[in-house]
Amino acid sequence: MLVAETTMQSGFEEAGNQAFRILAGYIFGNNRSKASSQKALLTQKDSSEKIAMTAPVNQIGLPGGYLVQFTMPKTYQMDNLPTPLDNRVKLREVPARKIAVYSYSGSWSEERFKEKLRIFQEELKKDGINTIGEPVFARYNSPFRLWFLRRNEIWLELAK
Repeated sequence: MLVAETTMQSGFEEAGNQAFRILAGYIFGNNRSKASSQKALLTQKDSSEKIAMTAPVNQIGLPGGYLVQFTMPKTYQMDNLPTPLDNRVKLREVPARKIAVYSYSGSWSEERFKEKLRIFQEELKKDGINTIGEPVFARYNSPFRLWFLRRNEIWLELAK
């Protein structure tokens, strides 16, 4: 999958909020469209491109902060994604991998995430399933959705 991502040196909940504004800026037009590059050569004018909002929005722990990712629509490839104008936004292809997924509803708090992660890891351990890497917190709904109706997931990559 293709992602636009940024790193935040802040806590769990702050990282999601701060990164959302930066990444939303990218998809709402703070970019240079590659589709219009030919036109730009002719008119000497660059143009931006709006990108559809997709789900999920992922958050992955790093030393001292978090990596937050917006998933790009399937209609894009790396060579036709608009170029970010904000140097904090990076574009990357995440390689295919097998993951175990735990779905739950409710708030986006760090406390709830850690509680659900602990339950998920215990269930996987009981089943003899080993994982690698950092857990991914995947959010599927807008902040305007009532908290108890939000769909959330935890992704853990399966060990080979």
